[in-house]
Amino acid sequence: MAKSSNLYVGMDVHKESIDIALAEDAGRQEVRHYGSIGGDLAALDQAVRKLQATRKTLHFVYEAGPCGYVIYRHLAAKGLACVVVAPSMIPKRSGDRVKTDRRDAEMLARLHRAGELSAVYVPHPEDEAIRDLTRAREAAKEAQTRTRHQLKAFLLRSGIRYAGKTAWTAAHVRWLASVKLPLPMQQIVFQDYVDAVDIAGERLARMEASLRDAVADWWLGPLVQALQALRGVQLVVAATLAAEIGQIERFDTPRQLMAYLGLVPSEYSSGPSTRRGSITKCGNTHARRVLTEAAWAYRLPARVTPIIARRQTALAKNIRAIAWKAQLRLCKRYRCLRAKGKEQNKVITAIARELSGFIWAIACEVSRAAPQHGLSTGAALRA
Repeated sequence: MAKSSNLYVGMDVHKESIDIALAEDAGRQEVRHYGSIGGDLAALDQAVRKLQATRKTLHFVYEAGPCGYVIYRHLAAKGLACVVVAPSMIPKRSGDRVKTDRRDAEMLARLHRAGELSAVYVPHPEDEAIRDLTRAREAAKEAQTRTRHQLKAFLLRSGIRYAGKTAWTAAHVRWLASVKLPLPMQQIVFQDYVDAVDIAGERLARMEASLRDAVADWWLGPLVQALQALRGVQLVVAATLAAEIGQIERFDTPRQLMAYLGLVPSEYSSGPSTRRGSITKCGNTHARRVLTEAAWAYRLPARVTPIIARRQTALAKNIRAIAWKAQLRLCKRYRCLRAKGKEQNKVITAIARELSGFIWAIACEVSRAAPQHGLSTGAALRA
C-alpha cells in the first residue's frame, strides 16, 4: 500500500473569513491558494471534507489572534493535526512590504511544511475560563483606579484637599461623606464620582470572590496554594500565574520560563563585542506584570510574617523551604544591587526574573507530588 503524503493547510483566520493555502509534501511543490471561506465552523467543516477527499494526511496551522482557540479545539476533536503559532515568532523576510490574507496563508503553509514554526501552548477550556476571570478582575481593578483618580482630580480642581496621609482608608471615606461643594451642580458631579468608585469597588470584590471559589475546585488549585508560600504572591498573583502560564513544569529549565515571560535581557552581539539591553518583554504580559508586582515585596528584610505563615500552614515542608530560600536570596540580592547604585526598577526586574525560577521549582515539586493527591489523571488529560 502506497504511503499517503502530507498536506499542509495554512489558514489566515479572521472574524468573517478564513483564507486557506495548501502546501503538498510530495515533490516540494509550490504552495497554492485554495480559496477564501466563511469564518464559521460550518464553512470550515465543508472545506475539511473536501481536503479529506484527497486521501492525504492533513496538517493545519493558523496564527493566534482574537478568534481564540475555537478552531484548534474543533479540529482536534475530529482527530486532525492542528497547531497555533504566535505571530511574533513567525519568520519574516527582510524587505517584504506586501501583506495580504492570501500571502499570509501561503506563508503559514510553506513554513509549516518546512518545520520552521513553533506551536504555542493551548490551554484547556477550564484553564482559559480561569484566565478570563483573572483578566476580568484586572480590568475591574483598572476601572477602580481610574474612577478614584477622576474623583481626586475633581476635588483638586475645586480646591478641596484631604489633610490625611493615606487615601481610601476608612478615615478618608468618612471625610468624603462630609465633603460639601459650593454649587448644586458640583455636588451632583461629586456624588456621581463617589457612586462610580463604590460600584467599581463592589465589582472588584465580586471578581475576587468568584476567583477564590473557582480556584478551590480547579485542577491547578494545589499549585495556586503552593505558590502562595512565596512572599508577595497571594491569591490573585498565584492564580494569574497559573492561568496565564498553565503547566509551569512543562519548561525544562527555569531559564526557559524566564525567556517565556520576557524577563531576560535582549542582546546585540557581533564579533568580539557583546551588548545587552533591556528585557525582551516577549511572551505573556499579564504574568510578567503580576510577577513584577510581587518582586517589590523583597525590598524588605527576609521574614516569615504572620500572614505568610498562615498561607504556609497546610503546605509541605519542601515547599516552605523553597519559599524561605527565595526570601533569603532575593532580599539579599535586592540590597546588593541597590548598594551598587543600580536603578530601582531595574533591580525589581532582576528580582522578578529570579523569582520566576523559584516559582518553577515549586511547580515541579507540586507536579511530583500530584499522584499522591489524585491529580495525575486530570493533569494528563490537560497536557
